Amino acid sequence: MKIEGSHTIKAPRELLYQLMIDPEILRRCVPGCQTLEDAGDGSYNMTLKAGVGSIKGIFTGSIKLEDMREPERYKMIVDAKGSAGFLKGEGLIDLSEQGEETLVNYTGVTSVGGTIAGVGQRMVQSTAKMMAGQFFAAIVAEAVAILKSEDSGQYTPPKQGFIRNTFRQIKG
Repeated sequence: MKIEGSHTIKAPRELLYQLMIDPEILRRCVPGCQTLEDAGDGSYNMTLKAGVGSIKGIFTGSIKLEDMREPERYKMIVDAKGSAGFLKGEGLIDLSEQGEETLVNYTGVTSVGGTIAGVGQRMVQSTAKMMAGQFFAAIVAEAVAILKSEDSGQYTPPKQGFIRNTFRQIKG
């Protein structure tokens, strides 16, 4: 299944790139991410609580960042398994400056198997798109907090969560 999209974010490209590769920021921003631990060499072990429709589960696996060209692009490879099935994916993230904003384009291919695949490709694809929207809403919140801290001198990480990030996504 192919997934693609773009988001325009009012923040410098260098800042967004750093946010999108920082394991602590990713742990807070990836919907359902419970743990994300550095395994070295651009790899991270993760635990993710996710689901499609009524089929939910906890997935364990890895995220690997490759082909990193700061601050322009990188490739992300995800491999996770859980009681509801498995998820494998590979995506490319491109960041390009547009004045004071940054255009983030993403394209990727994912495959799911097991019980979770039984809900149908349309439902899996709409869930993936929703999760991408929540991720970018959370990244925007992190960028805004950092940019505000540059003015005030104090950084306070924004509160993240399903409801907050969904609201940000709808509002944004």
